[in-house]
This record gives sequence, C-alpha cells and structure tokens, in this order.
Amino acid sequence: MFKRDQRPEPDRIDVTIGEAATFSGNIRTEASVRIDGVMESGRIETLGNVIIGPNARVQGDIQAKTVSVSGAYKGDLTAQRVELLEGGRMWGTIRVASFLLDEGGYLHGELIMLTEEEMENPFEDVASEAEVTTNGENESGEEESEVGGEQ
Repeated sequence: MFKRDQRPEPDRIDVTIGEAATFSGNIRTEASVRIDGVMESGRIETLGNVIIGPNARVQGDIQAKTVSVSGAYKGDLTAQRVELLEGGRMWGTIRVASFLLDEGGYLHGELIMLTEEEMENPFEDVASEAEVTTNGENESGEEESEVGGEQ
C-alpha cells in the first residue's frame, strides 16, 4: 500500500542545473528536470517531474506532472501534484490537483485546487438570502414606515 512519505520515482532526468550554475531561459522536455543551482527567470515545461533541490533558488513559471520543492521557488506553477517538503519555500500562484505540505514547509501565495468538476460554493446563497431579508423590513419582518413625512 502507499505510504505518506513515499515520493513518485523520478523518470529519466534530461536536464540538471548543478549547484554552481546560474540559468535564465526556457526549458521544454518530455523528461524530468532537476535544479540544484539558480534559475533567475524563464519557464520550465515538461511532461515529467521537476525537482528543486535544497540549495536551489528558482524564479520562473513551471508546468509539469509533479514538482518537489526542497529549496526556494517563486512564480506561477501548474502541476498534477506539488510536494512542498521540509525546508522548502514557495511564493506565487500554485494550480494543482494534489498538494502535499510537509512540516517545516512555507507557502506564501495562492493555492488553487484543480478539479475535473467545478465545486459548488455553499456560501454564495447565504449572502444573497441575508441581503433579501434585510432590505425594507424591520426585525419582526414588517414593512418599515417613514416617520415625520409630509402631511
């Protein structure tokens, strides 16, 4: 059976940005990408996984199957699964179907859960019902009249 701490096995890693490297630009591949250095700007698009190592700093947009963050990430991210691991830090907008936050991870931004069907918002009707009952009625439900009007 699956355990919470099991991570998806990364498939073939085509692109590796090492700890001493700084990169700026776009990457498009069908395999996985591992970043241990610095990505200053750009975009990563892959059908595979993106692994952001513990010492990495990545600033740019990512579209991938699974993204694991142990380092620092800032940007717009779209994925099936995002894992924000212990020590990982994220800033930006995250669009994801499944999100894992380990203790010690930090997220500052917007998390948008992607679903196949739009979820019903149970709070939309409550606000409109409250507005209807308060317009033109007093607490007992009777129509309010104007006092001191013209005679």
